[in-house]
Amino acid sequence: MAAGKEIRGKIKSVENTKKITKAMEMVAASKMRKAQQRMASARPYAEKVRNIATNLGRANPEYVHPFMQTHEEAKAAGMIVVTTDKGLCGGLNTNVLRAVTNKLRELQAAGVETRAVAIGNKGLGFLNRVGAKVVSQSVQLGDTPHLDKLIGPVKVLLDAYTRGELSAVYLCYTKFINTMRQEPVVQQLLPLSVQQMRDETQASGPQHDWDYLYEPDAQTVIDELLVRYVEALVYQAVAENMASEQSARMVAMKAATDNAGNVISELKLVYNKTRQAGITKELSEIVAGAAAV
Repeated sequence: MAAGKEIRGKIKSVENTKKITKAMEMVAASKMRKAQQRMASARPYAEKVRNIATNLGRANPEYVHPFMQTHEEAKAAGMIVVTTDKGLCGGLNTNVLRAVTNKLRELQAAGVETRAVAIGNKGLGFLNRVGAKVVSQSVQLGDTPHLDKLIGPVKVLLDAYTRGELSAVYLCYTKFINTMRQEPVVQQLLPLSVQQMRDETQASGPQHDWDYLYEPDAQTVIDELLVRYVEALVYQAVAENMASEQSARMVAMKAATDNAGNVISELKLVYNKTRQAGITKELSEIVAGAAAV
């Protein structure tokens, strides 16, 4: 019964794995609800900042913020790559990193150098493997993203764009659609355009134009507001990515648990067949011995 003993060991091993994946599924489900609530609560702030920034841009067309200026002569572009710190979340990171790879090839074909900011361990490891220039990083964010941990690394690219060293800055992350669906997104963060913000504002519903009383002056308010707007976009991207991570991990762990159950059923069937064959062989030997006597 050496074969039977070996099969029993395999069954025990798979059962232990099933317990782990089931526990991870339940933990991911709990964290997913919190991540979705955090993501949903961040959206109204980003929309309100965008609305005010759009109205300020319309009311003061004579002033152009550095984030709205184009630098076509610059031969470098920035990329903010948002991924997870941990694995076991299906193809979430693979899909967004595939989109990043396509964008890197496109920029390389155009003769544009790339400077990257890595948010998350998986993205940092990928950028180092492909030889991209990583100017800053932010890893081990935990389950709750904090804006103060994101501002520093992102500000490196924002300052470089303000100095005219970058032609554009792209934001790469996974957008949360629903529990079963997440989409990789590569969107242009800078330069901002009033038309782009206006289109996004109109997409969220009917809006009205407002004028404001400025203190101390319109230029100072626009400078501060657009910085906050860009920071809100980055924070929203990280929140969306975290919600996508927990959803993808929950689905992946559920699939792993179901597969472990199927493997256990198949191993038990093989074990029972092996044991029955052993019993039949022993009976045959007894009968043959009795007949010989």
